[in-house]
Amino acid sequence: MSLSEFWDYLVLGVMLGSLYAVIAIGYTLVYGVLQLINFAHSEVFMMGGYGSLIVLTLIDPGDNPSVAMGVVLVTVALLAGALFGGATAYGLEKVAYRPLRRRGASRLIFLITAIGASFFLYNLAGKLFGRDPKSLPDMYDNKNLFSVLGAEINITEMLQLSAAVVMMIGLDLLVNRTKMGKAIRAVAQDAEVAGLMGVDIDKVISRTFVIGGVLGGVAGFLFANLNQVKFDMGFLPGITAFAAAVVGGIGNVRGAMLGGLLLGITETLTVPLFGEEWRYVAGFVVLILVLMFRPTGILGERLGRAA
Repeated sequence: MSLSEFWDYLVLGVMLGSLYAVIAIGYTLVYGVLQLINFAHSEVFMMGGYGSLIVLTLIDPGDNPSVAMGVVLVTVALLAGALFGGATAYGLEKVAYRPLRRRGASRLIFLITAIGASFFLYNLAGKLFGRDPKSLPDMYDNKNLFSVLGAEINITEMLQLSAAVVMMIGLDLLVNRTKMGKAIRAVAQDAEVAGLMGVDIDKVISRTFVIGGVLGGVAGFLFANLNQVKFDMGFLPGITAFAAAVVGGIGNVRGAMLGGLLLGITETLTVPLFGEEWRYVAGFVVLILVLMFRPTGILGERLGRAA
């Protein structure tokens, strides 16, 4: 692999890793406040992709939309993905998880429910939208913008990275600098004491699900913009993002970001060295190695204790 090829793959790895990081944040937020692995989050991601497809199909941008129209289309698609993802996550929390929490259900029951909700949404999407992959309409001319160390950066790559970075920085500021973030961290650290101090636990948990769903929905649009929308599109990115959350330290927002970038770069650099078939294997080897030497993850600490 030449140096120029290395930079090309590194750029792709950062782009893919930032996508994994955004999805992983949804897993880590829910785990931080509920100690629950929300395996239905991959379907929240999938619904974001379908939401963008539905809205863009209704708008019908036609062939060769102008630059201004492209900006509008991308903005609308991002908002649609966020709306569908947030609404799906809110519905999951309201219908599937809140009744269990109020009945004091065990973690095993929560886990089984999460898996059941995942299969329900997976098959519902296949029934409603069909099982054939669909492509998003063209929103802009995907031309190269500039080069970094010989690696060409096109509009799609810039969009992916910019959207992911803005969401990650915004989420980090929200968790660490706002009143809502303090409430989320308080519930994550000790929900019972937070309730005694006047924190509305139900509201905090519901908002946490919505925030994670919004991020997952936007990631669904970004992924669909690179690939296609399909009823099972959430499986591999969802599993990999969950692994990224564990690598970084499940329950730690910054850890999810770091884990996502690490796995994304590892996967893409594996392709030219060992072949496409080893791509996902390499990512999970990293997971195993991290857990062997640091079982809590690289930045392993609870959300409530994260700086």
